[in-house]
Amino acid sequence: MARIKQLSKHLINQIAAGEVIERPASVVKELVENSVDAGASKISIEISNECRDIRVADNGSGIHPDDIMLAFSKHATSKISTDEDLFAIDTLGFRGEALSSIISIAKLTCTTRTKDFETGTKVKCENSEVKKVETGCAIGTIMEIKDLFYNIPARLKFLKNPNTEFSYIQELVQSIAISHPQTAFELKKNGKTVLKTSGNNELKHALKELFSNNVTDNLKEVLKTDQLSGLKISGYVSTPDFTRSSKKDYHIYINSRTVKCPIFMKAIDTAYKNLISNGKYPFVVLNLELPPSDVDVNVHPTKKEVRYKNTNQIFNFIMTGIHGGLANYTEPEPSYNIQQKAAEKTNIIELKPQQNTFDIVYNKTDDEMVVEEKTFDMIQDKTPQVVYETEQKQIFKPVEKAPETEENIVGQYKNTYIIVEKEDGMEIIDQHIAEERYIYEKLKSEKNVVSQLLFVSDVLTVTPSEAELIKENLDKFERFGFGIEFTSDTELIFRKVPQMIAKVNPKEILSDILENIESDIDGLEEKILITTSCKASVKAGQKLSTWQMQEIVKRWRTTKMPYTCPHGRPIVKFFPHKEIAGFFQRNQ
Repeated sequence: MARIKQLSKHLINQIAAGEVIERPASVVKELVENSVDAGASKISIEISNECRDIRVADNGSGIHPDDIMLAFSKHATSKISTDEDLFAIDTLGFRGEALSSIISIAKLTCTTRTKDFETGTKVKCENSEVKKVETGCAIGTIMEIKDLFYNIPARLKFLKNPNTEFSYIQELVQSIAISHPQTAFELKKNGKTVLKTSGNNELKHALKELFSNNVTDNLKEVLKTDQLSGLKISGYVSTPDFTRSSKKDYHIYINSRTVKCPIFMKAIDTAYKNLISNGKYPFVVLNLELPPSDVDVNVHPTKKEVRYKNTNQIFNFIMTGIHGGLANYTEPEPSYNIQQKAAEKTNIIELKPQQNTFDIVYNKTDDEMVVEEKTFDMIQDKTPQVVYETEQKQIFKPVEKAPETEENIVGQYKNTYIIVEKEDGMEIIDQHIAEERYIYEKLKSEKNVVSQLLFVSDVLTVTPSEAELIKENLDKFERFGFGIEFTSDTELIFRKVPQMIAKVNPKEILSDILENIESDIDGLEEKILITTSCKASVKAGQKLSTWQMQEIVKRWRTTKMPYTCPHGRPIVKFFPHKEIAGFFQRNQ
């Protein structure tokens, strides 16, 4: 075995540089972050020579001539000086390693000037040697990197092709530009501008400059503040009908710093659960502000990984903030209070005064409906609900309503989609999931779900683990109208089910609820709710009368999240009249 030797200072610096400078994008990150910390309002980045030559110029505060030599020393920084500073960092850089690392693996020239001096300073660094001269220049700093990794050939071999390396740089600059809309950024490749922002301090405007209008037209603002905890979340999230195939567009920041944060990402996923389809992801730009003392960015040299206190509080804060932004997803058609506006609705039935009230449910034929009698003491009396079938004309008197509340139903396509004519276009609505969304929200808001007693029920067999899960959560089943009784360790019967799905086979219901639930036990209540809503809704392929379609559409319009079903599938597709007319080459 070879003898142990002390490494040379130059080799130590190269090893240390490898932790901070992995690729050209790492150099750009360190230099641009320094420019941001210097208060620059304008930052220009130029890339050439297959990403081995980098120039970053800013109009920031510059470096004092007496500090310039120290700036290239290891562990020299203007941003922290005490232990307390280390755990209350509000700048992007702080380690004092960037410049010393860069000059170990590249040739660097720094030209800088502060406002207090009429002339500037130029420093040239090569082979870890630093030379300083006085020069004329504007206020700010220009960092020029030449021949990156010129003295580490092995590192060059592991770099990807120049286009890929530049894509990393572009992604990085884009990320910093998003989190600093007050700063104007320009990125050039071989003299050609590929990215530019105006720095007008408006995030939405910056997003328009960085992405297409198609993106920004589908964003909703998120803004939530908690003065007690010092938390604030702001930014934009996409509507549920505008999705991506990966999480690449999760642009998440903590105190304007790009971070990798599993809790943050989990909160986003949870907020969109049941709003978008599996395998689809939203476009997200969110910045979480919290006291610097509550977050530790001193975890990894790249400063992308963070730790913070009160993770549960932060998780819930992010999730509810997103929900708040999506709550006003789109201005739905005016909803109507059934009690106050009954006289305006043709599809609301006027009942003669009587003790009981009735809910209308669609039957499987065109012109029939099922009237379900509700009494508040029915379950206590252990008497079954009575289901009456009748024709509308025998009991009900249609009420005249205002024309503006009428849904202009064009018809039904493939007995699955409802076509609605609007003033500015046409909607195609999936009848099953539109009603599913309404029932889902209605059940979720109700304290007690009306049940149907079952006098005859098949014995169902479950696995031991499923039996344990059900026994531990009987209260959740009860909450949504299910009554389950175990006849043995792994056998059970349904004593009652939600009245709206009384005709559905209990075995089918239980199978759907338990499917894959062991991997997400916390989602059991949601699974019960979704399964019940799905089973209670009209089916695809079911022919409906115009009146039934009116009811489905009107009830759906009153929902809080009208554009996706609880499974995350889209409910409606809108075709603007201009688009239709344009296709047929008509002026109107």
